[in-house]
Amino acid sequence: MIEVGDLEKGMYIKYEGDIYRIIDVNKHFRGRGSGLIRTKLKSLSTGLIRDVNFASGEKVEEAELSFRKAEYLYNDGENYYFMDLQTYEQYAIPESEVDEAKYYLVENTQVDLVMHDEKPIGIQLPTTVVLEVVETEPNFKGDTVSGGGKPAVLQTGLKISVPFFINVGDKIKVDTRTGEYIERA
Repeated sequence: MIEVGDLEKGMYIKYEGDIYRIIDVNKHFRGRGSGLIRTKLKSLSTGLIRDVNFASGEKVEEAELSFRKAEYLYNDGENYYFMDLQTYEQYAIPESEVDEAKYYLVENTQVDLVMHDEKPIGIQLPTTVVLEVVETEPNFKGDTVSGGGKPAVLQTGLKISVPFFINVGDKIKVDTRTGEYIERA
């Protein structure tokens, strides 16, 4: 059992007989009394998304899952294909389950397959990935005075803000949890 105050985006829980992936968590605390934890849950069996509110202090059951090392191979527009690094078995995961992770996947990226009853139900990304900048504005002398950054599009279609010294063709490290630039690779 896990306390609802410890729930985080991306976790899997068992609730009302079904397994759900947590899409969003908001914690609201009032001046008096207990807090309220608002969650957005996606059912793995039906794909439906529902909003569930928990009172602070409640407990939910964490889903029993296993993880397998896998390598991303390719996608065909509907499914993303991964190869188990121990058995060399290939798994297809629907784009709806890959969700936002697709912006961090390039061929040969190693991920953890999230398994339930020997079936893949999702993926867990590494903390950082290296991606190439394919589109950004040229920098001008004096740009660094203001600090900040400029918009850039990466090879996967992800749009992020990067420092002014980054150019098209540069490889950069991106945090998969926040989607933010970390450093040049």
